[in-house]
Amino acid sequence: MDTNGAVARIWRGWTTVENADAYQAIAEDEVFPAIIERRIPGLVSAQVMRADDVIDGEVEFTTIIWFESLDSVKNFMGEDYRQAHMPENARAVLKRFESEAKHFHLVGAFA
Repeated sequence: MDTNGAVARIWRGWTTVENADAYQAIAEDEVFPAIIERRIPGLVSAQVMRADDVIDGEVEFTTIIWFESLDSVKNFMGEDYRQAHMPENARAVLKRFESEAKHFHLVGAFA
């Protein structure tokens, strides 16, 4: 990945233990494939991560979508690009979630 201008869109949501598998399936089978199928200019990759720890009965999920630039993020989300986008079926199994995604510019990559 070219580190010049690369932007990570990071968002977190939490489910109950009982709904964790359902949210994961929705993310893997519906949400991310739909994003990739849109062939958004500047979209590099997308990941969903599930925490191993259960804290206060909640399972945390973190999503990271990589873009070539902040303009690419805006092409994906529009001018209100910070707003989280949540399909109703995903929202139904989440206990809580961040209403806005955070955006980070990649300043270094090391291997």
